Amino acid sequence: MKKLVILISGRGSNMEAIIRAQIPGAEVSAVIANRPDAEGLAFAVDQGIVTQVVDHKAYPSREAFDAALADAIDAHRPDLVVLAGFMRVLTDAFVTRYAGRLLNIHPSLLPSFPGLHTHRKALEAGVRVHGATVHFVTPTLDCGPVVIQAAVPVLPGDDEAALARRVLEQEHRIYPQAVRWFVDGRLTLTDGRVLVQGERAQPGGWTVPPVEA
Repeated sequence: MKKLVILISGRGSNMEAIIRAQIPGAEVSAVIANRPDAEGLAFAVDQGIVTQVVDHKAYPSREAFDAALADAIDAHRPDLVVLAGFMRVLTDAFVTRYAGRLLNIHPSLLPSFPGLHTHRKALEAGVRVHGATVHFVTPTLDCGPVVIQAAVPVLPGDDEAALARRVLEQEHRIYPQAVRWFVDGRLTLTDGRVLVQGERAQPGGWTVPPVEA
């Protein structure tokens, strides 16, 4: 049984998707939030999952917060740490501590549009295809090795909200898939390159084709 700790900051819809997927061989040992009002905590409690708050506002520095967060995570001895809408930039020391077992999902087809406001950036750039990326976390923000991506078309008349909804649907598909690969022992990271055993290799990670409009 592989143990997971999921980190959230808000509603935790990707956390919910992973839990609802009921991945064989996976146990969500804890859901930890950096905000006491994170909506996703209630769902985790309803599922009988241990929850904890490590409030970043209670610490004088990023380093102090990350140290406390790491202590909370390590108490559960996880095989995998999953960032699911966790809205804190983590220190290099924290990321290095969990190298190769720290996953994140980003609402763009990385390396395009790292950081915030990805849907706005995509619309302003006039791209025809947008999407989401699951990647291993590295010290450089949103630049880690790609595990899986899902693409969606940018439709005429799209605004940020419409595009975000369509991307989020794909996030809920690919994040449980990436976790499943890790739990099954099919996902490996070697010298910064991702390999998923049993799947056709794609440059930069396995990719779900664009969804038809």
